[in-house]
Amino acid sequence: MTIEISASQMLSARGWLHDAKISIDAEGYVVDIAPNDGQCDHSVGVLLPAMGNVHSHSFQRAMAGLAERRGPTAIDDFWTWRKVMYRFLELLSPDDIEVIAAQVQMEMMEAGYAAQAEFHYLHHAPGGKIYDQLDETSLRHFKAAELTGIGYTHLPVLYMQGGLDGRPLEGGQTRFGCDLQQFSDLYESLAARLGGMPDDFKLGVAPHSLRAVSSEGMELALSLSPIGPIHIHAAEQIGEVREVVEILGSRPVRWLLDHMPVDARWCLIHATQMEPEETLALARSGAVAGICPITEANLGDGIFDGHRFLGAGGMIGIGSDSNVRIGLTEELRMLEVSQRLRDGKRSILTDDQTLSNGRYLYERAARGSARALGRNAGRIEVGALADFIALDLNSPVLGALREDAILDAWIFAGTDDIVTHVWSAGRHMVRDGAHVNRHEIQAAYSELNVRLRGRL
Repeated sequence: MTIEISASQMLSARGWLHDAKISIDAEGYVVDIAPNDGQCDHSVGVLLPAMGNVHSHSFQRAMAGLAERRGPTAIDDFWTWRKVMYRFLELLSPDDIEVIAAQVQMEMMEAGYAAQAEFHYLHHAPGGKIYDQLDETSLRHFKAAELTGIGYTHLPVLYMQGGLDGRPLEGGQTRFGCDLQQFSDLYESLAARLGGMPDDFKLGVAPHSLRAVSSEGMELALSLSPIGPIHIHAAEQIGEVREVVEILGSRPVRWLLDHMPVDARWCLIHATQMEPEETLALARSGAVAGICPITEANLGDGIFDGHRFLGAGGMIGIGSDSNVRIGLTEELRMLEVSQRLRDGKRSILTDDQTLSNGRYLYERAARGSARALGRNAGRIEVGALADFIALDLNSPVLGALREDAILDAWIFAGTDDIVTHVWSAGRHMVRDGAHVNRHEIQAAYSELNVRLRGRL
C-alpha cells in the first residue's frame, strides 16, 4: 500500500519544492516525488526531513530537575552531578526503565525527532546482580520503541573499569559493568533478537570511554560490530582529558584518531574539550561529532568548536544525552548561540552556499544524525526512509514565510509545538501535534514519577 503526502513547501535533497507530493511504499521508503495532483492521503504546510537523536541515556529523564541544588562544596560540576545520578539509578527496576524509555521516545517524536540512538549502559540490577535474562533492560528499550514507533538504534555499552588505572567499579557503576565474555554474550543475544524487530531498527556498539574500557575491551567491541555504528564518549570534561594524557600520553580525540580506525561509522560524543588540531583532524576522519548542547550547558562541559569543525567539512549530530530537556529547536539554537557568546559574532554556523543559519544547522544535523545512527535517512529523496516532520504554516511564528526563512524563524524564534506530524520509516506516529499513544505512555510515566520521587 502506498501513502501519499502533499506539502505546500517541501525541503527535498534537491532544494525547496512547492505544491509537491511524496509517495511512500509499505516498507517505509520514498518511491516518488512529484507535483501535487490533489489526490493525497495527507496534506501539510511544510514537510522537512526528520533528524535522529544521536545520544540518549533515557533513564535520566526521570531525574530531570533533581540535581540542580548545590552540594556541600562551593562549586558543583559534572562529577558532583554524577553522584546524584548514581544514587537515583539504584531505584530503577526493568519495568521503570521501559516506562521512562517510552516517555522519552514519545517526547522526542513530539519535538520532531523520528529516530533515536540509545547509549545503553544500565544493564544489571542494583549492586551489579545480573538479571536472569542478560539483555533484560535492553529488551525493555526495544519494547518501548515498538510502542512509540520511533526509528531505533541500540548501542549496548561496554563499561569495564572505574578509570584508566583499572580500578574496579563501585556504587552505582556496578549496574553498568560487563567483563568481556558477558558483553560478548549480551551483544550476540541482541543481534539474534533484532530479527524480530522492525527492519529499520539497528544495532551498534558503544565502548563507553577511554576511561572505562581497556584496550582488550576496545578490540572486542569493534570485532562484535564490524559494520554497525560505533559511539564513544570523548573529551567531555577537562578532568577526563588530564587522566587520558597522564596515562595514555595524548589527548582523548588525538589518541582515538591515532590508535583506532575512526571513520564514518564512528560518532564521538561531546568532544567539547578539543584543541584546534584535533578538531580539524576529527572533521577529516568522516566521523560524526555527537553534540548535546542542552546537557553540555547544564553540566558545564564546555562549548563545541562548531565553527572550526563544520568549516573543515565535519559532520554533526544532535543528542539530548541526560534528557534534562527534550527540545530539538533548543538544541540547535543553543549550539549556534554558544558560538556567538564565545566569539562575539552572529550567524556563525553558515557558509557561502547556505546563508540561512537555520537551514545550515538543520540540514547538517539531519544528515549527520542519519550517518551516526546507521540510518538511510536525513533527506527527502527517492530511496531514502520516510522520516519526515511537518510544521504548521498557520503558526504566528511561521506565518507568510517561505523556504529558508521558515527554518530560521522556527529554530531561533519558535518552539517544538509547531511540529504537527512525524513519520518514522513511514509510520505516522505524531498527528496534530500529539503522539498516537500519548495517553497510555503519559499515564504510566506520571504514576512512576510519583512513586519514584516519594522514595527519594
